[in-house]
Amino acid sequence: MTAPRIIRPNVRSVIQQPLTVGESPVWDEETGTLWLVDIQAPALVRLSASGKIDRFDMPAAIGALGLCSDHRIVVALQTGVHLFDSVSGDFEFVSDPVGRDINCRLNDGKVGPDGHFWIGSISESKPQIDEAALFRVSADGSTRTVATKLTSSNGLAWSPDGRRMYHSDSRQCFLQAFDFDPDTGDLGNGRRLRSFTEDEGRPDGATTDRDGFYWSAGVSAGRLNRISPEGEIVEIYILPVAAPTMPCFGGPDLRTLFVTSLSTDRTGRFEAGTVIAFDVDAEGLPPFRFGDHPVG
Repeated sequence: MTAPRIIRPNVRSVIQQPLTVGESPVWDEETGTLWLVDIQAPALVRLSASGKIDRFDMPAAIGALGLCSDHRIVVALQTGVHLFDSVSGDFEFVSDPVGRDINCRLNDGKVGPDGHFWIGSISESKPQIDEAALFRVSADGSTRTVATKLTSSNGLAWSPDGRRMYHSDSRQCFLQAFDFDPDTGDLGNGRRLRSFTEDEGRPDGATTDRDGFYWSAGVSAGRLNRISPEGEIVEIYILPVAAPTMPCFGGPDLRTLFVTSLSTDRTGRFEAGTVIAFDVDAEGLPPFRFGDHPVG
């Protein structure tokens, strides 16, 4: 096994306003804007190419977002999945996968190649237990539970051909992959690709590049791991933030990595959550849009 290449990227700051828990960055290639969430604020944040920052206060904790073809945003709130109109400020309820009878909230999510919103939950029990799950939410509100016995569902991403889905559990520290049918959203065989140590970085949010590599935010190690389809860490990006939470590709050529982070004092000094960016020798893929493939 070849030792991973260590890279210290030339990082620039993207936002000056501090975040509590920055998460779920999504690049809208149609408008050249970056969307993200601040989980505990709670707020949806939009960064325009001009540098303008818009914050939209949310009525409950927000875990993740996705883009819609009608320019609304699908948001995962403590109260369920909603469609948010940033112009009118209106919300439209879609589904509440978790319900109120379990101590979990919606966490990491993405729109998949099938046009559905794939959203996982996180245990809010103290200590956390394996009561979380992964759900597939349709535009018509119908919802399917696709995985259970999770603690902190995370790391959703798809291979360039849409035929493999990646998924991690940040607390159980594993990365797995499933065969995936991009037309129906059906999951096939699942297999563990690797487990992580704290020093390697607990696997948080993730993305994939056009060459099929998986980029995982190592939230416990201040680094980003680029991982081969076989599960081998091939590159380690050492970051100037202690707790990176999720990367996404953006910019006009999809060769800029945007990385969110959370507030932490684990290094001995308090560090607010933020968004950083740096250019890489890899190209990302544009995001899928909710409802674009209305299959069952």
